[in-house]
Amino acid sequence: MTYYIVYGLVKFLSLFPFAVLYALSDVLYPVIYYIIGYRKQVVRDNLSYSFPEKTEQERKAIEKKFYRHFCDLIFENIKFAGISVSEINKRMLYNNFEPALKHLDEGRSVMLYSSHYGNWEWNSSFILHLPKDMPIYPIYKKQTSEVSDRIIHKIRNHFGTETIEMKNLLRVMAAMRSEGRFGMFGMISDQSPTRESLHYFTQFLNQHTAVITGTEQIARKFDYPVYYARLKKLKRGYYTSELIPVSLHPKETPEFEISEKYMRLLEEDILRDPAIWLWTHKRWKYTREKTVE
Repeated sequence: MTYYIVYGLVKFLSLFPFAVLYALSDVLYPVIYYIIGYRKQVVRDNLSYSFPEKTEQERKAIEKKFYRHFCDLIFENIKFAGISVSEINKRMLYNNFEPALKHLDEGRSVMLYSSHYGNWEWNSSFILHLPKDMPIYPIYKKQTSEVSDRIIHKIRNHFGTETIEMKNLLRVMAAMRSEGRFGMFGMISDQSPTRESLHYFTQFLNQHTAVITGTEQIARKFDYPVYYARLKKLKRGYYTSELIPVSLHPKETPEFEISEKYMRLLEEDILRDPAIWLWTHKRWKYTREKTVE
């Protein structure tokens, strides 16, 4: 019952135009930032360690800009539950995706690196530019809240994508390959890995950082080409996504080179426009020193 009530509210709000939703975002911002202070200390710590060269005033400006973007994301993704094809095609523009499509024609699936940057949820609208028999599969980790999990799943599949839970990914990919079916697999890889998956560390945003290597490992196993979805925010509610090749032949690529290149591309994006990365997550849980016992 809770799911139907909450999702009904989401669908109702999605009927409103962007002007109304952004007005609601403007109202939400002081509540989230000044009154609730949602994860404000985490954000401040992350910004302080990532940008030690900046003044406190400069970091505070990024912080406030981030929270405004964060509130916009909430309503942009509510809108995504009911947005039309014509509207999303005006607001989410894709560049340089043709080379990736050629791999599908050649009988190879494609791995897409993504991040919690810009509006990553809108990136699933890329399916509108793919052949109908070669869809995009966003990979996700099941939420602890069943209601939240069902709602996120429903919104992400608005244009017909087929989300796959991470624990089922290898089995699904192997089955698809044996059946001669191919597609694009979207992997968000900028989180902190689990303790059991600490295979590689790099210097990222001035910090010793543990890197998720699952995307690389899967790409090397199946020898599927890897691309990075570079998101840019043009203005409020308008984004571009460009596919940057990371490795076209992963089996021939040295170990961890793919993961390293992904981290460098992500770092470039964050340095260019830091306010649109999701700073509320605790990404630096582990260092090499903390995990060596």
